[in-house]
Amino acid sequence: MGGAGRGGLTGARTPASLPRPPAVARVLERAIATARAHAMFEPGDTVLVAVSGGPDSLALLHTLVRVRRLLRIRGLVGFHLDHRLRDGSDREAARVRRAVERLGVPFVLRAARSRPRPGDSVEAWARTERYASFAEVRDEVGARVAAVGHTADDQAETVLMALVRGGGLEALAGMRPVTRGTAIVRPLLEVTRQETEAFCRSLRLRPARDPMNEDRTLLRAAIRHDALPALEASTGRGVRPAFTRTAALLRDDADLLAAMADRAYEQVAHRAAGGLALRADAMAALPRPIAARVVRRALLTVGVVAEEAHVAAVLGLLDRPPGRRLALPDRVVVRREREYVRVSSGPGTAGEGAAWRRTRTRSNGS
Repeated sequence: MGGAGRGGLTGARTPASLPRPPAVARVLERAIATARAHAMFEPGDTVLVAVSGGPDSLALLHTLVRVRRLLRIRGLVGFHLDHRLRDGSDREAARVRRAVERLGVPFVLRAARSRPRPGDSVEAWARTERYASFAEVRDEVGARVAAVGHTADDQAETVLMALVRGGGLEALAGMRPVTRGTAIVRPLLEVTRQETEAFCRSLRLRPARDPMNEDRTLLRAAIRHDALPALEASTGRGVRPAFTRTAALLRDDADLLAAMADRAYEQVAHRAAGGLALRADAMAALPRPIAARVVRRALLTVGVVAEEAHVAAVLGLLDRPPGRRLALPDRVVVRREREYVRVSSGPGTAGEGAAWRRTRTRSNGS
């Protein structure tokens, strides 16, 4: 696969020599404001730029090339992940390489190392592959953050998807401009898809079109092409800005609850052999929204990205006598002891998934 030297870009075209027609200038202004408002970049940063080849990612790449000196970015490195989901993806990757290198930006190409299994969500699988690759390549080239091309339209779709799935506050808060745990930044989050497409037209760029974006069997595509237009047609108003405003407001609430949960976690959680222990009496005294967040963090500590059913089952142990046990995915075991709920990595068994399903059935039925 193609690589880029550590340290990023030093030989890109001079930003001042690149054209800035009005459609481009509008996006640059918005991206600069968003980057500064959320402190996305630090002086001297090398930034990994995710480039799928679509209009959003091409607009992101061209934007960062033009504003990198103003934002004191030392280097840029373009990155493309070939998911290998369809014939011709290697040709698309080569096209992205040319688009990136034409700007004098180093380029890194990776191919997905796995395939979605039967029954897997292709969207979730692809997202997991991308973020794992971001982390790996970011370290390889010495980049502090990875920039992705999510727009305001993506944000509105994400909020509506969370509603359809029945997500909680964090899900309804949408994507954050800066996701610190994964070092992801989104400079175009206040730019619309219409504006990125106008950006590309004004520079005569030729974005690729991903067939997955048209596949209505996928939830995001169905919401993008059917649900959102139907909402706007039936209400006579543009609902996308309203969804993005809602997400921003809910992020403030989510941040407050997260801070409260962090303080509670420090009081109730203690390191223990193979994992940690949560003080049962202190957990029982917490409001459920705080206790649930403490459980999520505890499970994440031992490698489980918790679903609501996992959290509810662990909280259910607080009312159970000592000796009760839960077997969760990824070989994690939760035990109710006299004073603690102990969370640890348990021994691997072939029936772990079945054990979790049986335990969840008992918990839900009680």
